[in-house]
Amino acid sequence: MKGPADPKACWGPGDWSGDAGRDLGLPGAFPFTRGIHPTMYAGRLWTMRQYAGFGTAEETNARFHQLLGAGQTGLSTAFDLPTQMGYDSDHPMAQGEVGRVGVAIDTVDDLALLFRGIPLDRVTTSMTINATAGILLAMYVVVGEEQGVARGRLGGTVQNDILKEYIARGTYIFPAEPSLRLAVDLFRFVAAEGLAFNPISISGYHMREAGATAAEELGFTLANGLEYVRRAVAAGLPVDTFGPRLSFFFAAHNDLFEEAAKFRAARRLWARLVRERFGAGDQTARLRFHTQTGGVTLQARQPLNNVVRVTVQALAAVLGGTQSLHTNGYDEALALPSADAATLALRTQQVLAHESGVTTPVDPLGGSWYVEALTDRLEAEARAIVDEVDQLGGSARAVERGYFQERIARSAWALQQRQEAGEQVVVGVNRFTDDAPAAGVELPDFAALAGRQHERLAAARAGRDAGAVARTLEQVRTAATGSGPLIEPIIDAVRARATLGEVSDVLRSSWGTYDGR
Repeated sequence: MKGPADPKACWGPGDWSGDAGRDLGLPGAFPFTRGIHPTMYAGRLWTMRQYAGFGTAEETNARFHQLLGAGQTGLSTAFDLPTQMGYDSDHPMAQGEVGRVGVAIDTVDDLALLFRGIPLDRVTTSMTINATAGILLAMYVVVGEEQGVARGRLGGTVQNDILKEYIARGTYIFPAEPSLRLAVDLFRFVAAEGLAFNPISISGYHMREAGATAAEELGFTLANGLEYVRRAVAAGLPVDTFGPRLSFFFAAHNDLFEEAAKFRAARRLWARLVRERFGAGDQTARLRFHTQTGGVTLQARQPLNNVVRVTVQALAAVLGGTQSLHTNGYDEALALPSADAATLALRTQQVLAHESGVTTPVDPLGGSWYVEALTDRLEAEARAIVDEVDQLGGSARAVERGYFQERIARSAWALQQRQEAGEQVVVGVNRFTDDAPAAGVELPDFAALAGRQHERLAAARAGRDAGAVARTLEQVRTAATGSGPLIEPIIDAVRARATLGEVSDVLRSSWGTYDGR
């Protein structure tokens, strides 16, 4: 059988060895190859969830309102590096980074400003945050309280996937074991409080961006998912109490059919794995995922070509049955997307949803000899990766041994060699080039932005009850050094207006930090 990305492949009935009854089933039924709902988009469209976050809470709030006004159906928040790394904006480690790649959040009042005029019981919010995910969700709960929204009405997703930070992204703080404890405690809290929140978004996206192949993205992600399930079960949580709230996050790259098949294979393999290993029911076996078009595929040269790339990638996600989608702006290889680029990215999804006809069939590619063979191949390759990780003792041990990191490095190097040799065409970069200079961009005044954030933070510290802050932070310390719940004392601390950095510092002093080795 020829390789799945071979452009000369011409599949026929004899090339597809899958058992259609076993592997496909019906839409909405185990093993969910054809989609997690019987009617898929004919019953309900995917959520159009454009990622936004830059500068201050006021600026991001304005972009949120602009996107909602343009027809976006869910919010997705990017946080700056100090927020992701557990530093307040006035910390020396935050210098030069405040507001650069996302919004700066120091206190619960910053988060309230971020969602000003947006009722939290009427939108779902995704938060791309990992090491400090518990702190940000705690702040979100308090903002909801102060809006008068019951916890059960709060909906969205918090990324909370610390394993892929050690593998590919790097915004870790604490060692793996306490980090995993914190991540799993968030599972417990969400289930116990009845939040309509996904307590984790198990992410292949960042590993793919770092250079993993489609099969590696799939295998690594599901291996990490199994690690989280094992940890939660070991902590005493029955799998079907938290399993239905697990969510996943994948990239969509340029190979239309391979990407669509990857999503179909992901559903089928996850359903089989959690049933085989944990006896999970259908709600846990039903893999739900968000997709983002491939940031690493965007090019600074001839940036309007990125409009086409994003459209192809978005189509792959829809053909593959995504539940939620972010489409990148064409200018993101240069800077954070402009308002016009962000609106065009959203319009791309709306054209697909309302003009292309792709939402009418439940599984548009189902039964294609080529796509079914790709689906089989990707499932088999990903399962082999999951088995390798199991032999190493699971994802946490595989991270310690450098297994993921080494495989990604090899795959990234091979891709770079193919592109530099011209074997893999990148339009406008290694073929069909011109002499036009790359477009320039105008960057915000980040020094002034940081100054405003410092002033707000100083005012917040001056206006709070210092005694209440000290007491609640000590409760966080007691929880961290013990074995009890973590999220509830963190909620009490941020309600008292302890800062994100202060809570993180208590955890650092209790658990230490991870140095990447």
